[in-house]
Amino acid sequence: MGEEFAGETFLTLASEGRLVVASEQADSLIADLERTIAELNERLSVLGHWRQAPGLDQMPAAITGIVVDAVFADQLSPGWIEHAARELPKYVTALRLARQTLAAD
Repeated sequence: MGEEFAGETFLTLASEGRLVVASEQADSLIADLERTIAELNERLSVLGHWRQAPGLDQMPAAITGIVVDAVFADQLSPGWIEHAARELPKYVTALRLARQTLAAD
């Protein structure tokens, strides 16, 4: 699970000024990434509750669908949610740097 993300590469390119993104496009991408990060963090929270819960029947009915979705995703790709939650903020930082680089020109 090492090559799915390129956060460090994007950070390096942005800090060297070799990644440049138009302000409007960067803002849109950042907003999309921040929504994705929020969803990942919610799923991580759900997984944490699931790991401590005695069972699905002990959870409020309103959240069982969310729990099932999060657990299923984690079973399909174990550790991916955690990895994505660590990597995607690097993309946001890189886009902010790339946007600032463009604005400075």
